[in-house]
Amino acid sequence: MAAVPSFSWPEDALRLNAACPYYTMFPLDFPLEQLAAHPQTTRVLDPFCGRGTTLYAARLAGLPSVGIDINPVAVAIAQAKLIQVSPAAVVRLARQILDGGRSGEVPGGEFWEWCFERETLLEVVALRDALLEMTTPTAAMLRAVMLGILHGPRNKNVPSYLSNQMPRTYASKPAYAVKFWSARDMEPVRIPALEVIERRAKRLLEAAPVAHGGTVYLGDSVETLNRLRQKFDLVVTSPPYYGMRTYVADQWLRSWFLGGPPEVPYGTHGQIARQPNQEAFVQALAEVWAATARRCRQGARLAIRFGALPSARTNPEQMLLASVREAKAGWVVKEVRHAGTPPKRTRQAEQFGKAGSAIDEIDLVAELT
Repeated sequence: MAAVPSFSWPEDALRLNAACPYYTMFPLDFPLEQLAAHPQTTRVLDPFCGRGTTLYAARLAGLPSVGIDINPVAVAIAQAKLIQVSPAAVVRLARQILDGGRSGEVPGGEFWEWCFERETLLEVVALRDALLEMTTPTAAMLRAVMLGILHGPRNKNVPSYLSNQMPRTYASKPAYAVKFWSARDMEPVRIPALEVIERRAKRLLEAAPVAHGGTVYLGDSVETLNRLRQKFDLVVTSPPYYGMRTYVADQWLRSWFLGGPPEVPYGTHGQIARQPNQEAFVQALAEVWAATARRCRQGARLAIRFGALPSARTNPEQMLLASVREAKAGWVVKEVRHAGTPPKRTRQAEQFGKAGSAIDEIDLVAELT
């Protein structure tokens, strides 16, 4: 099946790609363009897969794909892009959990009292506790649905999210959130979890395209690539921008749902952007490109979208070119072009809107010779 632009697909076929907001994402058309330019592709790789946009593009093109990410939240979202289940199966599993009288450890404190109405919180905890033990495709899809509805703005009509008023893309820090809610006397309201799950599952899955297989791995890209045995023809990815270290902290509430602590974790262990300087960051990227090359066929295409945080004072084009050069893996750069300035909603961290104007992103295309 040939890759076609996203506007050629009916809107409801693309909804699963938006299963959960996540601030590290590029438009679906970027990987679709690369697939169209490389029609002989048989398997697609994204070593920094984030929420799995490249994997969904591969699904639309009828191809299997593999994604890797260090963030459990990203992996849980991306896994849903490769799954074929019905909305009814997801709702059935949710009802089975909620009717089963399951209970888990309910977090305490002001934040949790303000964030969720008590009965809603008990339902969220029951679903969390049960899903931590489940590995079926239906459970993986329900998990992604829950991550998508866990927090977000309050609607005037039927609710789309389970929390009190919050951003969709990242979770507010507890002290700020409590101050915001209490200053406005904005108490949480009862929101039945099953009703929101049913609406969201139906919206995401009723017209989802046929899945074509693949896997998402949680872990370090280089270590994971060294263990793989598949060969790839096309790699489409966007590594974290230098200095971006808040992936886990900004997704702390979703991380909790996946088994993390009920408070904000500020560590950066395993994150490639944690490197102490630009030279170390370039070298870390080079190791990924080298490991990627070992898993690719001759003539494979590597397409990278990259940018910079306004506060980082870096030249993304120079850094990216240096990393490909340092890889010494046979990647020959064929094209470097400006991708434009990303709109605020798709930037690597929307809260950086206050840090200065966005820096133009670039697209680099290389071939393995």
